[in-house]
Amino acid sequence: MSFLSKLFKKNTPAEEEPVKGSVEEFVSLIRVYYQGAMAMNLGITNLNILPDLALFKRMLKIPTQNNRLGVAEKARVRKVLMQDYGLQDYFFKEMDASVKKCCRTQNDIKSYFFMFAGFSNDLFSLLGNLMQWKFRLAMIFKKLIYGQTVKTVHEILTRSEWTDVSVQKAAWSVRKAAEHLGYSEKWITDFVYNVVLMAREDSKRQAKEGKKKDA
Repeated sequence: MSFLSKLFKKNTPAEEEPVKGSVEEFVSLIRVYYQGAMAMNLGITNLNILPDLALFKRMLKIPTQNNRLGVAEKARVRKVLMQDYGLQDYFFKEMDASVKKCCRTQNDIKSYFFMFAGFSNDLFSLLGNLMQWKFRLAMIFKKLIYGQTVKTVHEILTRSEWTDVSVQKAAWSVRKAAEHLGYSEKWITDFVYNVVLMAREDSKRQAKEGKKKDA
């Protein structure tokens, strides 16, 4: 998500509302949830197949529940995502449905993450082009940022004609991937919004660290 960080070059005001977490942490937790769902659905017992889940399990020392890998780990990461990032039940139901639809065998796991990575990269690249200065709004305008995210995601998923050919191709790619993965406009909006907030926080921390080094 480094291209998102480039949008937040200006120093953020001291009065901005603090945000928990980082892009890396948020995305890692999302991957853990995916892998927990995959472990449960496919009956996976080999942790080496699911590295993010394995790391999460070992760090928090989560015991395997009912001899089924993924049950306890998925419940724990869901709780963290709800408490720290404000995600709602529907968000996880869509992730469960997506994994169930796209991952019928263990061989599908790699292709699922490959498609999700491409979907995310195209999506955030488009948002960077279409929103730009709106991403730089102070965090006291969180509702405005969310509203603009809703509007832009809707445009990406519904607009048929774009002036820029590269933008149009990326929008079509995002739409096709979203349809294949089974994600709604609401899910995509909330995923994007959380990553944007985390990217802002990452940029602010980097700016502070830079000032300390220069001092």
